[in-house]
Parts: sequence; C-alpha cells; structure tokens
Amino acid sequence: MIFDTHCHLGLRDDAAAEVARAAAAGVTRLMSVGIDLASSRQAAGHARAFSSDATRVRFAAGLHPNSAGSLAEDWPGLTTLCRAPDCAAVGETGLDYHWDRATPEQQKFALDAHLQLADELGKPVVIHCRDAFADIFEHLALFPRVRGVLHCFSGGIAEARRALDLGYSLSFAGPLTYPRNTALREAAAFAPADRVVVETDAPFLPPQSRRGKTNEPACVVEVLATLAELRGIEFAAAAALTTGNAERLFEGRVEA
Repeated sequence: MIFDTHCHLGLRDDAAAEVARAAAAGVTRLMSVGIDLASSRQAAGHARAFSSDATRVRFAAGLHPNSAGSLAEDWPGLTTLCRAPDCAAVGETGLDYHWDRATPEQQKFALDAHLQLADELGKPVVIHCRDAFADIFEHLALFPRVRGVLHCFSGGIAEARRALDLGYSLSFAGPLTYPRNTALREAAAFAPADRVVVETDAPFLPPQSRRGKTNEPACVVEVLATLAELRGIEFAAAAALTTGNAERLFEGRVEA
C-alpha cells in the first residue's frame, strides 16, 4: 500500500477517475484535504463516497492561509466538519508569506484557531508553511500537545530539526524529485524513519517527470521512489514505512 497524505481530489479533474488511477498505481490510501468550507465539505464527500475494501480515502477540513480572511464566515461549518468522527485531521492551515491574499495577522489568528481546535479534539493538524518558518514554529510551540505534519515540507535540515523537536512529521512532495533541490533532499535523508510521509499536493507541484502538467495522486509513486533512493532503502520498504507512519499519524485521537 502507498499513502498519498495530501491531495485535493476533484480540483481540476474527475475525483473518481483520480482515485481509480491511483489504485491502479498501488496508491490505495489517500487524504483529501480542504482549503475552505466548500472544498472541505467536498473532501468529506470524497472520503465517504470512494472508500471501499480496497481503497481508503480520509479527509481533513480547514482554511488555507491564503483564505484566512474568510475565517469568520467559514469557521462554524469547518468546526462541525472537524468534529465529525471520520474527519482525520484539522487543516490545512498555516502561514504563507509568499502571497498577500491575507494579512499575516489574519493568517496567525486563523492558524491559532485551528491549533486550538486540534488540541481540543485530539486530532492531528495539517500545516502549510511557505516563507514563514520562524513564525510557524513560534505558533506551533504554543500548543505543545498538538501533533501533525508539515505538508509539502520545503526546508533544509535546520528547519526539519525544529519541526521534529516540536513533534511534527515531515511530508515530502513533488519538489523532492527536482534534482537541484539539494537542501530538501538532505532533509529527507536526515529525518528519522518514523517521521516521514509522502504526498502529491495534487493537482499542484507535479514531480520531475510531469513538470508543467497537472499532478494527481498516482504520481506519489515517483516521490516515494526518490525518497527510497535518498534514504538507501528498497521501494517496497519505503512504501511500508511511509504508509505505516501515515496510518499512525491519522488513525484517530492523539492521547494527551
């Protein structure tokens, strides 16, 4: 089994077709992640519609930092989704200073709201961080009981070490396959075996072989192959390792 721990099903293609192609590639575990109330509801629907004996789709509900300005409007519905027993995680949430679609203050307020909810529910949180490592670590440290994952991790060993010290896992996506991404590759080799998972962030950030094309969950196989090469292990071992890590991360309540 291979687990794509972060994708946005149906954002640019037919979700059922994406799930079918993923299963054909051996990707039988998926996390469909919401970025606002509408997409979080859609993600919940995907989890309930596409899970079967062979394939399991989970969902996470949250508000992307670029949409943090709509927190007041979306938050009641998002909290209802996050409280559902089949919601696997809170998020994605975080900080993104690359874009200016929401102010840093709005993003920080929304991030803390998600972290507080994750703390209350005992569920993991999915963290988005772009050009904001110092501030993201400051806020994560305020909620020491919360665990989760830095999705599409983009840092080097120093940032990896800080995230790990805070109890977070690291999720590696398409950029890991880019040959010149040396610092990220070093971080992937450095991270402890029990704290690494893989994702696509589909339809964004396609791996090297699909640069310029739309990404999809089946493409996590290429990310996994790169991770296995960097860590010096067989592909099957990397699949078992990352899937096991993801299952433990998202299996349910986190004991305080």
